[in-house]
Amino acid sequence: MSETTTAFAPALTARLRHPRTWIWAAGSVLLLALPFYLDRFWLQAGLFAMAAAIGAIGLNLLTGATGQLSMGHAFFLAVGAYGYCVLAGESGTENGHSLSGLGLPSGLAAVLAVLLAGAAGGLFSPIAGRLRGAYLGIATLALIFIGQHVLFNASSLTGGYNGRSVPPLSLFGLTFDDTEVVVAAVPFQSSEKLWHAALAALLLSGLFARGVLRGRPGRALNAIRDHRIAAGVMGVPVARYRAGVFVLSSMYAGLAGVLLALVFQRTVPEYFGMVLSLEYLAMIVIGGLGTVAGAVVGAAFVSLLPALLTHYSDSLPLVAAPGTGGLAPGEASRYLYGAAVVAAVLFLPGGLTRPTKNSGEKK
Repeated sequence: MSETTTAFAPALTARLRHPRTWIWAAGSVLLLALPFYLDRFWLQAGLFAMAAAIGAIGLNLLTGATGQLSMGHAFFLAVGAYGYCVLAGESGTENGHSLSGLGLPSGLAAVLAVLLAGAAGGLFSPIAGRLRGAYLGIATLALIFIGQHVLFNASSLTGGYNGRSVPPLSLFGLTFDDTEVVVAAVPFQSSEKLWHAALAALLLSGLFARGVLRGRPGRALNAIRDHRIAAGVMGVPVARYRAGVFVLSSMYAGLAGVLLALVFQRTVPEYFGMVLSLEYLAMIVIGGLGTVAGAVVGAAFVSLLPALLTHYSDSLPLVAAPGTGGLAPGEASRYLYGAAVVAAVLFLPGGLTRPTKNSGEKK
């Protein structure tokens, strides 16, 4: 026991002396304190970015680490979001639609919604285990069209075009709704309450994905990405790993979908379309393929940019408030992160988190 302590002490001292440790500590304290200082607009933008980061981490495991192109990530977000609404919601009538709901405890419903997204990925995994490249991309693209058809027409589950309201999450006696709770003279409503829950979910998701990438599964996934045949010769079960990472990525998307539903407080089918899948691909390309940090940075860039442009549209050149003519903030944001994707591919092939990678490096 004493030998273990003696060996652990120098490592701890070295870690404490490293600047990155203090940067992470300062960033953690800042994120924990933000709900006490930010208004509701920025809290919702931050929550949206955290939900996007969780979904991007899952897509990065699939596309960045394993090399499997997926165009259907929005489908699994929809499964998570609507799965939570159906599992936690009560049966009743809303906007002229008779809605079905199981009325389960919201915490259990959230877990089951994530598992439901994983099950949906499991149903598709035999296809994902055998296709690759553009063929897999086209196959996953079909999920978007299937999902949109179901979401618009299964009105008893989804509420049709107008969507359905989202039941608030309740954990350990705390309900994450707009009921005001005062903490240190600061009123906490739904956004403030959800902040720390979303932060914990992002931290756990990132740590788990980091463990996967740094362990034996991560090495196997990278081997499959770099040379599928060689990986199979070395004994890696290629089809099984491809199917497994597709299920894991779907579960990450399901968790992101649940969190997005809780932030928006209403699910709308139109949101879970092709554009959302393309945005997630942009996140991992801009941030950096194959890394957790790249997914988080890319998600923050793509999701926060529209909010920034909308909030400061009055003071930005060529950008006008929506409906007043000129370039709308949403359009400007798409131009900017479209340009960022092109710039990342040309000048930062490793993404924002790997700016020093040589663009001429041979694969």
